[in-house]
Amino acid sequence: MVGNDLSPAAVTRLCRRLRSKGMIMNVMPDPGVPSSDDGYFWCTHTMNCLGPDGQVAERESCQSGRGCYEPR
Repeated sequence: MVGNDLSPAAVTRLCRRLRSKGMIMNVMPDPGVPSSDDGYFWCTHTMNCLGPDGQVAERESCQSGRGCYEPR
């Protein structure tokens, strides 16, 4: 996944344990306002920035194929 691709297909590939601030903000997207995606992610399994495998929790790596991945 490249950049801020949050299409339904891209989100489906992400681990169900991955979270970011942008996922819990209750606002409608406004094309005139820059994305609030600050790039900070955490894993709900470990509740920190590392997954249970000790690797960084991030959009690019928390996908199918990673040992701790859980499908949505």
